[in-house]
Amino acid sequence: MTLGIGAMLILVSVAGCTGLSATTPRADISADLNEVNVGGTVNFDARDSSSPDPTIIKDFIWDFDDGDTRTTKTGIVSHIFLTAGNHYVEVVVVNNKGEQDHATITIFVNSPPTILIESPSYVRTGESATLDATDSFDPEGGPLEFIWDFNIGADSNGDGDFQNDADATTSITSLDIFESGNRTGKLTVVDDKGGVSTEIWTVMVITRNFHIVWEEQHVTIERSGYLNQGDSIQFEHEPGAGARMIQVNATLTLARDILPIMWPEDNFTLSLSVPMTGWNTFSSTTHDNITENATSSIERSEMNDRPESGYSTQADSDEWLTYDLLNQAGQRFGQGTWIWTVTADQCDPDFPVDGVDPDGGNDWKLVIEYIILVPRVSEIGI
Repeated sequence: MTLGIGAMLILVSVAGCTGLSATTPRADISADLNEVNVGGTVNFDARDSSSPDPTIIKDFIWDFDDGDTRTTKTGIVSHIFLTAGNHYVEVVVVNNKGEQDHATITIFVNSPPTILIESPSYVRTGESATLDATDSFDPEGGPLEFIWDFNIGADSNGDGDFQNDADATTSITSLDIFESGNRTGKLTVVDDKGGVSTEIWTVMVITRNFHIVWEEQHVTIERSGYLNQGDSIQFEHEPGAGARMIQVNATLTLARDILPIMWPEDNFTLSLSVPMTGWNTFSSTTHDNITENATSSIERSEMNDRPESGYSTQADSDEWLTYDLLNQAGQRFGQGTWIWTVTADQCDPDFPVDGVDPDGGNDWKLVIEYIILVPRVSEIGI
């Protein structure tokens, strides 16, 4: 009986030497996140670890499974994970007797998507640039969301934030570019766990080459009718649309009276107003002798310069080039609407019967001749 008790005491003593004493610490670890993206921070807490009296925990030794270790006196620590995968984070608690225990927790670190973009090295203005990111992938195999910003220097949604524009949300998109120079945009790819990757892309946009020839055209417009004394007629047109005005010659001719010898010729007025130019003028009919019809004329030449023709230049588009050619400073005279007015100021009796003029008006004819220059713009090869 005595020998049995002695044997039991020996076994208890051995167990104490191997860490089974009542003062052995107990490690405990928790984290505020068990999943995080690369670059994310996890806060660890080992304050629930314990060491029974009379011992106390002296050190917390942390191993984050990425080559980084740390020793703290308190049971809390933060760590930024920069490598993807499962990390088995361990804490070792050591009491003031050198006794220790450990606990582990697994943290999954999600890797961001890998972006692969195919795009043309250059396009010409007015062409479409196809941007293809279909080869982009999530290393963990999750689905991807694509967010294209076609111009990082512009706020396309108008909210004042240049960083949140979403001009397209498909893996392949097409971008129409109308101005030469480098176009720089951004692609953001998001995986199913919120991992984000961003890549800046640039497409070179080259200008086009054009040949310019100014073609001279002669345009004639005719109007005719009948007006009673005191009446007038007005019509409008835009002779300078798509052209540079050079010259105008307008002649108003009245029909002959029946008895021009007995009464003076009728009197009409031809008026012109070009509001955009600020040109207003008029002319009244006159006749040099009784054998001629009464006429009035409005003439003006060299309204604008005759430009150089038959040369080449560069521009982003033929439309913009044509617009620039037609709107050069000092060369816009005659643009806009031309308003012509014919007024029967006085119609003398033709052949009165019983003192009544049977024809209180007159026939008239207006002939307007314009000389204009039309720019012919044709694209030539690179």
